Amino acid sequence: MKPDPASEGCRGQRLTVGFWSGWGPWTQRRARWPQDGQDSPAGPGFWVLVSHFAQASQRTRTCSPCCEAHGCARSAHAPGRRSGCTGCRRTGLVCGSSGASPTHPLGTAHIESIRQGHQSEGLQRFGTAFPPARCLTITFRGHRKNLDLVAHSVEEAQCWVRGLEKLRARLKAMSQREHLDHWIHSYLHRADSNQDSKMSFKEIKGLLRMVNVDMDDMYAYRLFKFSGEDLVLSAPELLEFLEVQGEAGATLAHAQQLIQTYELHETAKSHELMTLDGFMMYLLSPEGAALDHTHATVFQDMGQPLSHYFISSSHNTYLTDSQIGGLSSTEAYIRAFTQGCRCVELDCWEGPGGEPVVYHGHTLTSKILFRDVVQVVHDHAFMVSPTHTQPQPSAFWMALLPRAGKLSPYPVILSLENHCGLQQQAVMAHHLRTILGDMLVTEVLDTQNPKELPSPEQLKGRVLVKGRKLPAMQGEDGRPLSDREDEEEEDGEAIRAARQRTLPEARPQAGQVSPELSALVVYCCATRLKTLHPGPGPAQPYQVGSLSERRARKLLWEAGGHWPIPALLNSATGNSFVRHNARQLTRVYPLGLRVNSTNYNPQEMWNAGCQLVALNFQTPGYEMDLNAGRFLVNGRCGYILKPSCLRQPDTMFDPRCPGPPSTTLTVQVLTAQQLPKLNAEKPSSIVDPLVRVEIHGVPADCARKETSYVLNNGFNPHWGQTLQFQLRAPDLALVRFVVEDYDMASPNDFVGQFTLPFSSLKQGGQVGGLPIPSCLLARTGATTEDLTLVGPTGYRHIHLLSKDGAPLSPATLFVHICIQHS
Repeated sequence: MKPDPASEGCRGQRLTVGFWSGWGPWTQRRARWPQDGQDSPAGPGFWVLVSHFAQASQRTRTCSPCCEAHGCARSAHAPGRRSGCTGCRRTGLVCGSSGASPTHPLGTAHIESIRQGHQSEGLQRFGTAFPPARCLTITFRGHRKNLDLVAHSVEEAQCWVRGLEKLRARLKAMSQREHLDHWIHSYLHRADSNQDSKMSFKEIKGLLRMVNVDMDDMYAYRLFKFSGEDLVLSAPELLEFLEVQGEAGATLAHAQQLIQTYELHETAKSHELMTLDGFMMYLLSPEGAALDHTHATVFQDMGQPLSHYFISSSHNTYLTDSQIGGLSSTEAYIRAFTQGCRCVELDCWEGPGGEPVVYHGHTLTSKILFRDVVQVVHDHAFMVSPTHTQPQPSAFWMALLPRAGKLSPYPVILSLENHCGLQQQAVMAHHLRTILGDMLVTEVLDTQNPKELPSPEQLKGRVLVKGRKLPAMQGEDGRPLSDREDEEEEDGEAIRAARQRTLPEARPQAGQVSPELSALVVYCCATRLKTLHPGPGPAQPYQVGSLSERRARKLLWEAGGHWPIPALLNSATGNSFVRHNARQLTRVYPLGLRVNSTNYNPQEMWNAGCQLVALNFQTPGYEMDLNAGRFLVNGRCGYILKPSCLRQPDTMFDPRCPGPPSTTLTVQVLTAQQLPKLNAEKPSSIVDPLVRVEIHGVPADCARKETSYVLNNGFNPHWGQTLQFQLRAPDLALVRFVVEDYDMASPNDFVGQFTLPFSSLKQGGQVGGLPIPSCLLARTGATTEDLTLVGPTGYRHIHLLSKDGAPLSPATLFVHICIQHS
């Protein structure tokens, strides 16, 4: 029995690195595969083929996952070639390199999934000569390439999969104390330049710069000599603090249980005392986070019609970059599913050999087969991989970390933009039926109420097709229906010019649809939505309007929602778009002018009740932060129940005139801890952090306020500043916490952020006035004047995320949140 890579005994295990596979066409280096027992130029047991889908600045060096999990520094590795290290002395894991500069090392925390077999485009294209049981793919978070690997034997492949999954499971199961221990150990090891296991004053100064803090020699010397007094809380004192927080179930027994759970010192634990370290572990735990941990699992009613939910939706899901020349990839669909997306788009065009293809038509984007996309839906829409089970994190971190194992069980919608002729449409229908099988909804459910759509609960594990249907091929204005007509009318000059440079594909007449494909459209019939005035007869709940962001705003204007003077609003039409979206699904997508795959603000569309607000998932930014924050809760299942004011058919709610303020949110920004260093290669570069709190909701609620900046301190900056907001529609609001590095001469640099629904902020519920524990003062570095307890209170930590949504642990904000309802 061979040992796992996570053990010392696996030093001799080796993998052949097949290639870095990107999203789209690959450029294969001229190379021969090494014979068994023969080393490759990249180091023992490695052979590297590089995919050039990313810019040179984005190329990365992948180091062994054990390095991060065990805190290994470069000195802990055996001497290796310039292209990368050859193995870790602690675990024996070997890492490979693409030969690029090691400016962006990747560790275990960056791994999104591990797939066995030919489960990537790279292996499907280049690895077919190797048995699937010897192949595996490691995918990483964000806009990074995959790493496709081929082992020398099935046993070695299984050994590596088990070892990597053990490392990932260990990382996800780490307590906050272990995260901090790892963080501290790694920096101490790096700061100990002579490796004598002692810290000189000079090394202490270097350590302070590494952890993002700069200070004068006198203060640093005082820290060097510092020895603080013990600060402890008894169980009754801890109970007093819990009562101040308004924590549910605050009893003496609960306080004693918290001491046993989070206290680090056995002596203090035996005397039912909580030290400063234990109190800090409690504050950093899920029980002390700003996100209500009970919202991390599915807690909403999933039995209402589909039109009553916001549904996580992707636009041009196949693309990985720009709308004109970007790469198309099935990998983009897999990543969308792992991010909780439940509505994906397929632009279907005539392909060679009678096989339809998916790409952005008449542009230079690459093409992928329609059947390959459908296969990915079958394999990955509800599971990360059918060949293995991934480690499961706790319910709280499920909301923050990449999905593991099973994905959302709730329905997936395939939004077909059909540009194929009748023959290839029939091929599309054949692939959908044969590949998806029983997953595909092909007929109305037996329990279906004809007056409303089925619920997510009724459609668990099912796939819906959105497209055109016979014989009702006409839109609400009586004209033949053509997919993508709205978007094509609004394409920019760059798109039109690119399409003119390419050969025109065969294209069906407007409204042409095959009976085979029409039969698969059951609940999501594409309909042109030109006006909100109801046509003859009752509205059909299965009609789905598809609108560009511009046309959606136009409907808001026509509905009266953009009039600047509320008195001019007509109550009969002022919220007609909201009422429409209470009954029927509406999909909104970005303008064709967004050639670089930028996004619009989705909040404006959610305010009107639009369910399918489609964004370019491949483009990070505040818009995708808002999308991730909206779907962060309810088990990150991709379905969020809309507020009741957006679900009632006769609702009077108007997002432009929501009424007077009903809620006051007060955020006291206290401190931050262990902020990441933005320029690790420049020791003297220290961040000057500031914090901005943003409210995204109805127009009257949108606001942003920020603190002053703290000079040269990213380790433990203190602000003690209060930011206050008035909210009129809190159930629609998102709260975004942003940390930036202040720069006087140029735009501030992004450090980290966290976005969550206002309704998922963990709230205290008791009026203050009780003493403030001395441990809390020590934790924040604040004074009693800073921490006056007034109104419903809550001292909470904000766990920051990177641009691509990865946890920046242990980087946090420490804030006090007060919510008052009038």
